[in-house]
Amino acid sequence: MNKPELIVTPTKVEDILPLAEAGATAVVIGEQRYGLRLAGEFNRDQMKEATALAHTKNIKVYAAMNAIFHNEKIEELYDYLRFLSEIKVDAVVFGDPAVLMTAREAAPEMKLHWNTETTATNWYTCNYWGRKGAKRAVLARELSMESIIETKENAEVEIEVQVHGMTCMFQSKRSLIGNYYEYQGKAMKIESIQDEKTMFLHDKERSNKYPIYEDANGTHIMSPNDMCIIDELSDMIDGGIDSFKIDGVLQTSEYLIEVTKKYRQAIDLCIEDREQYEDVKDQLLADIEKIQPENRPLDTGFFFKETVY
Repeated sequence: MNKPELIVTPTKVEDILPLAEAGATAVVIGEQRYGLRLAGEFNRDQMKEATALAHTKNIKVYAAMNAIFHNEKIEELYDYLRFLSEIKVDAVVFGDPAVLMTAREAAPEMKLHWNTETTATNWYTCNYWGRKGAKRAVLARELSMESIIETKENAEVEIEVQVHGMTCMFQSKRSLIGNYYEYQGKAMKIESIQDEKTMFLHDKERSNKYPIYEDANGTHIMSPNDMCIIDELSDMIDGGIDSFKIDGVLQTSEYLIEVTKKYRQAIDLCIEDREQYEDVKDQLLADIEKIQPENRPLDTGFFFKETVY
């Protein structure tokens, strides 16, 4: 039985080795100029250092280039892709076709993972981008378990699924928060994600608080809950899903390391001793609930929601 890769999004270079010890087998890193909703900012020097560290522990490094690129940024992509090739990252995560087209010239040997956040919803589309050069498709978070398994059964590319963390509900390229403050006659500078953990949109009608932040890619509104399906991994493992992802955006390093340990245990047991996995999976979920931030309740995302036609 194939053992799924366990991807984690570190917040800084210092997270790499602890995450390796915790059981991560791949990381997604990058800088916000090229990547969307990263757990941490990695400039070029940090990208090089983190990649070297990860490779000493046999961890794969995927560079995030999944932002939307307007014409004025296209020329930069050549240089950045060449840089990523030089430091030997294992793959580039992209959404904008400009990255794929540029990679053909700048880094033709580079593996590409297609991730448009919301449009990877069926196996036909995944295979289309596979024919264009992508080796992997990152499925949308809005898919049910049934749809995920069906996609994998018919996919000609690797399939990656997020199993833990928050989901982006809305993104605008506009600086909506800054514009609002400016309208009120106040000034607000764009800060790092870590500096904006306390900013929320409060929906009194639903009693929900939506984390919201602004960066170089615009304004991002996140889900009120974190998905967690540590106790529901068996169907996807049996279905041959290639990669599970823990998204660490707006979380601490300590939290990420502990959650990675729990998922490592869950994945290994599910493959090697299914009966024991069934015995301990509820406790693993309870252990994560204990360290979960108070304002971030856990749910199962869209995995078990019914599709309405």
